[in-house]
Amino acid sequence: MIDAQGFRANVGIVLLNAQGQVFWGRRIGMSAWQFPQGGVNPDESLDQAMFRELWEEVGLGPADVEVIGCTRRWLRYRLPKRFIRHDQQPLCIGQKQRWYILRLLTTDDRVDLRCAPEPEFDRWRWIGYWDSLRYVVPFKRGVYERALHELAPLAGHMVVVPAPNAGLPV
Repeated sequence: MIDAQGFRANVGIVLLNAQGQVFWGRRIGMSAWQFPQGGVNPDESLDQAMFRELWEEVGLGPADVEVIGCTRRWLRYRLPKRFIRHDQQPLCIGQKQRWYILRLLTTDDRVDLRCAPEPEFDRWRWIGYWDSLRYVVPFKRGVYERALHELAPLAGHMVVVPAPNAGLPV
């Protein structure tokens, strides 16, 4: 679903383990790592899209996680010009995302990257909550930073919110 401004509706997932680390997946055939995320289909709610993406990309279902919360509004980022497909209509210039924060309730061995017909990730690992800002592709960094800052208080003691500009990349 692409809105009138050219932004595709999307959900992002920050999955926490018991140590406050986050799930980090490497995109198949690329060196890029990211959080699970994906588009919202016209016939589904944001929650339904989030659980579908969680299943397709990570192999986890509703019984495997606790939904802690989500961002209050859409967070947007623009795609670099080289990624815009000018031959497709409607034209997509970026993503508008609602971000969810989830707590893993099961063990790591439940993670299965091969649940979808076309898997998104070929490897995964746990990293520190704020480390994702150093590793994500630059054009997504701003939306990651806004999402992580908004979601961190929802995780309570599991994540410490850093002081502004406390060594985080800009």
